[in-house]
Formats: sequence, structure tokens, C-alpha cells
Amino acid sequence: MAASFLPLLLLLLVFPFGSDCFGLKGCKFDAIFQFGDSLADTGNLIRENPATPFSHLPYGKTFFKKATGRCSNGLLMVDYFALSAGLPLVNPYLKKKASFIHGVNFAVAGSTALPLNVLAQNNISSPVTNTSLSKQLDWMRSHLNTICSNKTDCTKKLKHALFFMGEIGGNDYNYALFEGKTVTQVKDMVPRVVQTIMDATKRVISYGATRVIIPGHFSMGCLPIYLTGFQTNDSTVYDEFHCLKDFNDLASYHNSKLKQAIKLLKKENRNVIITYGDYYNALFWVFRHASLLGFDRTLLHKSCCGMGGDYSFNVMQICGFPRVPVCSDPDKHISWDGIHLTQKTYQIMAHRLIHDIAPEFHCGN
Repeated sequence: MAASFLPLLLLLLVFPFGSDCFGLKGCKFDAIFQFGDSLADTGNLIRENPATPFSHLPYGKTFFKKATGRCSNGLLMVDYFALSAGLPLVNPYLKKKASFIHGVNFAVAGSTALPLNVLAQNNISSPVTNTSLSKQLDWMRSHLNTICSNKTDCTKKLKHALFFMGEIGGNDYNYALFEGKTVTQVKDMVPRVVQTIMDATKRVISYGATRVIIPGHFSMGCLPIYLTGFQTNDSTVYDEFHCLKDFNDLASYHNSKLKQAIKLLKKENRNVIITYGDYYNALFWVFRHASLLGFDRTLLHKSCCGMGGDYSFNVMQICGFPRVPVCSDPDKHISWDGIHLTQKTYQIMAHRLIHDIAPEFHCGN
């Protein structure tokens, strides 16, 4: 009886929107403003660089039946937050003639937290985009200049908006690690990355933001790109889920510093609700309950779209390249392309995050 009840319990926890108390409609958000990278980009990079693989199928194949610029087969977490809040999907800033009545998505796939010149000083390049977090904030300022007559008007317009400050910073570490930096060297970057995120959050608060989510990083050591790039026969470097411990420790270190900084920021801004988005444990929860959630345990670390090696990932033959195959059922996979996750994974993570976060916003039923 207990065993048969567990899957139902998991489904109730993962898909709790039958009751508004677990959703975001009671929060009465009227807009979402998203900053970040490929975990949240809904179409900015493909307008900066139409040649990117994200600009065509199979990206978007499951939900949209076409590519929208989302780095997945369908919806992202920000999309599920919008749906939970009863809002339309948030348009990317660079989309011409788009409606921004209910917010703007400034995220750009490949974006970094640190400015490019700071990365360059440490011999780290940003190969995907020149748009860092500071540029996204400049876009926000430009957007506000078009909709606000003055600061008081901006404060009024942003009073019921939800701000996502990331996830951002993951690419700072990704680029550094894949360009030869050690985990120890990359850990030295963490305080500056975290401070950059805090400075960005202070800036949007100065514009009038009153409700802010600051997400942490994924368990990066579980992704096919890392499992392929740092593959070894030494079993001691892997954890119980076959994730690389050192890289997950790096993500955990970033997250711990981020949470410490958020705690201080909350003390400085007592009239603003600032909450941490626990992406790390949301993804680990999926790995822990993969079978009950309908994932194929033999495919947990294999890309749905990709080819080569033990993890169906090859940096020279990535998803979207000619003749790179796509799996028949993305819902059996956690990873979409070896770097990003499938729509189903994002859906489960988003629903769990909403379940955890909604009470912090004191939303009415």
C-alpha cells in the first residue's frame, strides 16, 4: 500500500496547481522581469546571432513545434512561473514589436555575470555573446525610460512585478573550467561573481523592485558536458548519482556564498521580499526520484539530442548540427542537449520551486 501510494504523493508534490495555495495566482504578480543566461533566454541570443543552433529545430520541437530561442525542447522554468501566475509567456527584449505589458525577458544564452573585460583580465573568454549582466541591466533601464514618466511612476509600475536575478554566473565558471582553470582557481572567482549579482539586485531594487528571486546554480557535475569533458576511470570522483563531486562542490560553494549575501541584502532592504531559488536541490530531487517521475534510469546522464561517448554528447557535434540525432521520447531524459534540461525536467523543478517559494511572498489564496 505504501509503495503504491508514493508515486501519487510525488505527483501531488510536483504538480500541485490544482490548489491555488501552491501556485502564484494569489501573489497577484502583473509582470515578470527575467535576467540570466540560457536557462531563461526565450529568444534574445537568436536575435543577436541567428546562426546559433538554438535558432532552429529540434529546439522547441515538443511544445512550440518550432524554435523560439529557448535552449530546450519546449518550455523553461520562467515559462512555468508565468503560467502559474496567470500571465502570458514573457517576451525577449530583442523581439521587435513584442508586447511587454506583462514584463520583459532580458536573459541571453551564454551570458556571464562578470563583464567581459574582467573575464579577459583572468584570461577567460566569453565565446557565445558579448552581453553580460551589466548590459541586461542597461536594457532594463532603457525599457523603464520608455514606460515610466519618473521614479515615482516606475515604483508604482513595478510594485506587483516579480524579478528573477538569474540564474547567472554559471557561464563564468563554465568558460573558466573548459579553458583550463582548476576548480580551486574558479572558486576564487565566486566572491566577485556573487557580489556582481548582489549589485545587480540592488540596482533593480533602486528602480522599484519589491519581490525578487535570486536562483543558485545547478549541480553542474551531473551534466553530460561535464561528465564527458572530465570523464575518468577513478570511481572515487563520482557520487551515488554518478555526478562529479568536485564540480558539484563548486556549485554548492557558490550557492552557500550567494545565500550568505542574500541574508545581508534582506537586512538592508526590509521592505523587499528577496528569496533564494534552490535550483541545485530541485535538480537533485529529480535524480533521486527519477524512476517514479517517469524518467528512464539508463538514460539519466545521456543527452536526448546529441551523439557520441557514454553520455551522448560531443562538443564538436552538438544538438542542432546536421545529422545529430534526437531521441524518440524527451520525457525519458533529464538532459536535453548535454548542457540544458528537457521541458519535463524544467517543469518538475519549476513546480517544486513554486511550492517552496510561494509562501515566502505571503500570497493570498
